[in-house]
Amino acid sequence: MKRAAIIAALAVLGGAACRHDTGAFVWVDDFKQEARPDGEYVIRPGDLVSVRVYGQDNMSARSRVRTDGKISLPFLNDVTAAGFTPVVLSAQLQTRLKDFINNPMVTISLEELRPVPVSVLGEVPRPAVYTLDPNAGVLQAVAAAGGFTNFAGRDLYVLRASRDGSPPQRIRFDYDAVAQARGSGASFKLRPGDVLIVE
Repeated sequence: MKRAAIIAALAVLGGAACRHDTGAFVWVDDFKQEARPDGEYVIRPGDLVSVRVYGQDNMSARSRVRTDGKISLPFLNDVTAAGFTPVVLSAQLQTRLKDFINNPMVTISLEELRPVPVSVLGEVPRPAVYTLDPNAGVLQAVAAAGGFTNFAGRDLYVLRASRDGSPPQRIRFDYDAVAQARGSGASFKLRPGDVLIVE
């Protein structure tokens, strides 16, 4: 009995601490997203890429980027693709293919982007990790989890890990604004590892 009381007290204290620690947030309209110029997509594991070598069908291939970041290509075998833009990868392949043909011309196109894994927690019927379309936002994540429960206040937050090792950012959304396509929340894109919390 005493042990149960201690566990219950710790749970209450832990819950209070969590509420206190996650109280700071930034509104999505004030959040500075990383800007990436058009055409500067970085290839990731799981993407399906098409490598076309002009006039050389036997050197061309379609390949899905493996978990080790590599693709398999004729003549070159395993080639690291993840972490490079299509333009940079194309230039690298052109250099390597000079050992086989004169003046190779290589075009890289992305045929299919890897789905984005996002955790959806809180007041939703089916909290879980969902793989969403690469262009998905918070509305698509909420829909994947079955919408709101009867207890939801429809406060939405995205916890996003910082790439510099600092504490995760807590980004707040106005659900009505997002649903009506107003403000930055309507164009906000989720990224792998994001956690959407519905309160």
